Amino acid sequence: MAACPGVFKDVSVRQSIKPRDVLADLGKHVLVDGFKLVIDLKKSHGSRMVDAATGRTLLDFYGCFASMPVGYNHPRFGEPEVQRDLLAASRSKVANSDVYCTLYADFVRTFHQLAGLAPLERFFFIEGGSMGVENALKAAMDWKVRKNLAVGRGEWGTAIMHFEGAFHGRSGYTLSLTNTDPLKIAHYAKFPWPRLPAPYLNFSLPPADRESDAMEKERLCEELMMSIMDRQKDDIAAIIIEPIQGEGGDRHFRGEWLRTLRRVCDEHDVLLIFDEVQCGGGTTGRMWCCEHFDVQPDLLAFGKKIQACGVMAGPRLDEVKDNVFRLPGRINSTWGGNLVDMVRATHCLRLIHEEHLLEHAARVGALLVEELERIADESHLLSAVRGRGFMIAFDLPTTELREEFICGLFDLGLLALRAGTRSIRFRPALDLPEEAVGQAVEILKKQCQRMESHG
Repeated sequence: MAACPGVFKDVSVRQSIKPRDVLADLGKHVLVDGFKLVIDLKKSHGSRMVDAATGRTLLDFYGCFASMPVGYNHPRFGEPEVQRDLLAASRSKVANSDVYCTLYADFVRTFHQLAGLAPLERFFFIEGGSMGVENALKAAMDWKVRKNLAVGRGEWGTAIMHFEGAFHGRSGYTLSLTNTDPLKIAHYAKFPWPRLPAPYLNFSLPPADRESDAMEKERLCEELMMSIMDRQKDDIAAIIIEPIQGEGGDRHFRGEWLRTLRRVCDEHDVLLIFDEVQCGGGTTGRMWCCEHFDVQPDLLAFGKKIQACGVMAGPRLDEVKDNVFRLPGRINSTWGGNLVDMVRATHCLRLIHEEHLLEHAARVGALLVEELERIADESHLLSAVRGRGFMIAFDLPTTELREEFICGLFDLGLLALRAGTRSIRFRPALDLPEEAVGQAVEILKKQCQRMESHG
């Protein structure tokens, strides 16, 4: 049968796109609103990203939106065994939910050994951090509704208590929780779930005042929380919180507050969910941020630096025999995560362990915070410096000045991220070399001088 003229095109010859044409070519079909550069995947190395279009090298404190566990082209990924595993995993996109292989088993064992958080022993893997959170919510809803049904309360118990300034994703249920930028959730269907003010630490205050201010906010928030619990505790499945709110402005909480949430959940038959998609995976100098505060959630959502995404569940879920981690078909996806991501995650987790990158992130992150505090002491532009490990941020006086500052950093060769209304956040890879801190500090000082010189 002859092909219809004009319908089929010969694509047997690969068309080579020049780096300088990438942004324009992509713009014909997709939204291109990121950094105005074209990453050179071969030449980028460690904390250095090379722009293939210009040849310029930039210091990467953006870390692919906090998702880089190690820098570009780590030597481990040039080893024959690692390349063999990655190639084997990439030839076919295997449905891990239905067919199993040694690479998958190796990942799960490594994840449990090097990133596990006892007693959270049940895992569910899926592509995307939002979907990790989404399935944590579904697990909590199923748990609470089944409990209500068992005592004759009926089929309800799906509300999720959450906080102002939260970002939990852009998927179905998470849209009812995310409330950072109105543009990201406008015009989509949402549930009117209870939202609490976030009693975060205000780093623009002196340490003593910061503590007392947070304690007063905690007191008021707990009063509101208890009032809501008194009215509708049987309908609340879970309380969810980011141990450090990332997109909301790098807002930190006292450990006492997280422990208060643990107590309230225990007293009211509600699950505690920690969203550690951004603050987990070693970012804060511990594998999981909650480890700093000795607080264990019932469910923990993960992604980004782990490379694979999903949720871990603890023993409270087994108070319901047929919970979603035990009953087939309740939560699932075609691929059950991505096998290539899992292979990469296996080797990244081993690197984090072998190269002591958690300790490195804690130490070098503290050095960077100290340097930022010195700049803030000398310049009226920077304030409220805060950080734990490589989860670091500072404020500018206004949103407009923040925009000028971050654009200036890009011009000078430093990639960073926005947070909140007037914050800039750093999210480098865990193996960021110490000398990169000094180089970043010089760029920051230069940008301060540029802006201060013109008023």
